[in-house]
Amino acid sequence: MTQIQLSDAQTTILSTACARDDGLVFPVTAPFKGGAVGNICKSLLKQRLIEEVVAADHNTVWRHDADRGPITLRATPQAQVLLGMTQAPETAETTAPLTLSQHRASKQDMLIAMLRADGGATIAEITTALGWQPHTARGVISGVLKKKLGLKITSQVEATRGRIYSLPDTEVLSKSTTAACHAKAAKH
Repeated sequence: MTQIQLSDAQTTILSTACARDDGLVFPVTAPFKGGAVGNICKSLLKQRLIEEVVAADHNTVWRHDADRGPITLRATPQAQVLLGMTQAPETAETTAPLTLSQHRASKQDMLIAMLRADGGATIAEITTALGWQPHTARGVISGVLKKKLGLKITSQVEATRGRIYSLPDTEVLSKSTTAACHAKAAKH
């Protein structure tokens, strides 16, 4: 079994790309500084978790190629398998499946699933399911899901359950949020 260990930054970029319908890496919504995005993408390319494809939108260009024109980056099926978003396809060859050796990613996936479930989840339910302290659950919702991944987490108070956090199943990044984050990342 091949083990691939991803950094937090690699996981953020890869999981955001895999969550998009087109699987594109760009525009990057996380506020990385300097040449970090380039280095992260080069590393993911080497691991074959993202691939170069011809860019249809000029806002998603990674580089320009003399023969193919504007090039962007897209998450590979291998990346989706690694993050647990899809099952490995059945092939004639017997290959060992990839596993993600980063425990935080599986808890993040569990948290997103809990928030997308019908009725959402309370902090108490999250802490029980994931073994976290309440401040950790609130920090991940605020810091990782809202700020780093740009997800629109909603909350409401019910008399019986208290504050309930939820994530609409159809939640996608708005173009204005994506453009603002892309411009902010380009400045750094």
